[in-house]
Amino acid sequence: MNQSIAHAELIATFRRAEVDAAHKFGLIKAVGKKGPKAIQTAVETAAKAAKRRDSYAKKLNVLGVSLKD
Repeated sequence: MNQSIAHAELIATFRRAEVDAAHKFGLIKAVGKKGPKAIQTAVETAAKAAKRRDSYAKKLNVLGVSLKD
């Protein structure tokens, strides 16, 4: 696989993970009225999404790709 294609795919995956993490953090507010168990589940899900996003960011950083806005 061409390196630039691999980088582009990793960047695209990172972007999707970034959007997913932002969405999941938004869901925490949406389930606020459903009780503490729903809130805890939403927080755990958001934390996993953020961890995934950070993992992709770390891989890109190792490759020398900076995605700072």
